[in-house]
Amino acid sequence: MIKSLLTCLFTFFLFTVSAQSKPARLAGGDEQAIRALIEDQRLAWNAGNLENFMETYWQSDSLMFIGKSGVTYGWQNTLDNYKRGYPDTAAMGKLNFDILKVNRLSVMYFFVVGKWHLARSIGDVGGHFTLLFKKVKNKWVIVADHSS
Repeated sequence: MIKSLLTCLFTFFLFTVSAQSKPARLAGGDEQAIRALIEDQRLAWNAGNLENFMETYWQSDSLMFIGKSGVTYGWQNTLDNYKRGYPDTAAMGKLNFDILKVNRLSVMYFFVVGKWHLARSIGDVGGHFTLLFKKVKNKWVIVADHSS
């Protein structure tokens, strides 16, 4: 009787420890996934490929991009704005990010704050950004971007 009680308690203990450590592992994995997506964006930009850069954004009319010209809604409108603002690789330059903060807001949302910098032959530019990532269909996507 005591042996089966100890076995039950030990099993309960292992289950409790396992259940408590799993969210921590998942949180770290999600943060790493988001950092990897941002790196994928940087690589796509530096290859001059705006379509691949946009793969991290939510392909929805509800995507919100806030920039110096105001608010733009929609994935296609955001891509079109990027194409107008950065018509060639000279305008695009080489992109670097400095991620300042990655915060989990909930199981479905992350908030990212960072700096961006374009090294360009026509003159360097840079600024700050905030990104809201949401898990949509088991994939992390940017649903709101405020870049200045």
